[in-house]
Amino acid sequence: MSDVPAIIHWMQNSDIGTGIRESIWLFPIVETTHVLALALSVGILIWFDLRLMGWGMKHQPVSHVHKQIMPIAFVGFVIMFISGVLLFWSEAEKCYLSGFFRAKVLFLVLAGVNAGIFELATKKTIEDWDKYPIPPVKARMAGLISIISWAAVIIAGRATAYNLF
Repeated sequence: MSDVPAIIHWMQNSDIGTGIRESIWLFPIVETTHVLALALSVGILIWFDLRLMGWGMKHQPVSHVHKQIMPIAFVGFVIMFISGVLLFWSEAEKCYLSGFFRAKVLFLVLAGVNAGIFELATKKTIEDWDKYPIPPVKARMAGLISIISWAAVIIAGRATAYNLF
């Protein structure tokens, strides 16, 4: 395929890419790991996002919920990221040419930027939010952007697997 950069062509046709893609067991194991890690990480993040938005666990201090679930979400994200790189490696050309994959990456970046802003700036006053069942607008917006971003990542990811757009 001449429409892809050489590095993408090399990745797909490397021993690693070919090995994952053509293996009877490896591709399904990597894909299952990716989906389970996504369920763990994003499921926990959405739980926290709902708390940020004031839609659940109103009697639980936001700072305590954050401290309890973020380490688990982080481990899930790391596993999801590594398995995602391996899946990309196995089908690099298909992913590179897919509009759905590009949308997935765009929304993944948006989710990351949102999380970075939350962790580095918005969260500075998190202990103050514990006094109220509904956090301030900036925190609620971070939760909403997170839910929308992750939903879009998942939808685009599923579309990538089954379509070439």
